[in-house]
Amino acid sequence: MAKTVWISGASRGIGKSAVLHFARAGYKIAAGYHENDTAMQSLMQQLAEIGAMAVPVKGDIADPAAVESMAEYICSTLGGIDVLIANAGVAHYSMLEDMAYNEWRRVIDTDLTGVYNMIHASLPSMRNRGGGSIINVSSVWGIYGGSCEAAYSAAKAGVIGLTKALSRELGPSGIRVNCVAPGVIDTDMMVKFDETDRQQLIDSTPLGRLGTGDDVAGAMLFLASDSASFITGQVLEVGGGFPY
Repeated sequence: MAKTVWISGASRGIGKSAVLHFARAGYKIAAGYHENDTAMQSLMQQLAEIGAMAVPVKGDIADPAAVESMAEYICSTLGGIDVLIANAGVAHYSMLEDMAYNEWRRVIDTDLTGVYNMIHASLPSMRNRGGGSIINVSSVWGIYGGSCEAAYSAAKAGVIGLTKALSRELGPSGIRVNCVAPGVIDTDMMVKFDETDRQQLIDSTPLGRLGTGDDVAGAMLFLASDSASFITGQVLEVGGGFPY
């Protein structure tokens, strides 16, 4: 029987790549997104063309009630949740002293509390199904810290701590919890960088290029697979060696 994966931030970037990778691997897809209906309609068309069973799931992961409703909908339409990929996130680039409290809260509420909300809503289904795999998306800045990205770095570091704690808490229930920490990935979060900045980032990456959504999605698919059945509590950097 095909397993179901719930992926947040699925309409673009890393999330979209993950959706397509998992669909091609035979998973049923719950494609989570917040606002971009046009992008999601396009993704649903792509999924239909490859014969995937998929449903769009719209809502704000920072809203716990909305997330609970999304999880209930996924379980009722696709039968349950086997794999959770907590991918959706936002960034904010500024000096901390120039960052307003509401800007700080937006990043923390989405990038860290949103992960809690998704896991909390998914656990009953995973327990009922005898196990599961949770893959959280952190960042290399959650490990090393990024100048002018204090809130993002703090949230992503929190995701790593949450991953490690839950791997111990949920292991006896057959639920594995791992984390990917992407480096510089060429998504629309890169729009603030000009060509000089991009080249500097490439020069800071030993493999000599920016990452792609497919690079990260491949790591996620591995962590969800039976090949990783004895792997939990780990942080897999997908960054080409960045920062160098």
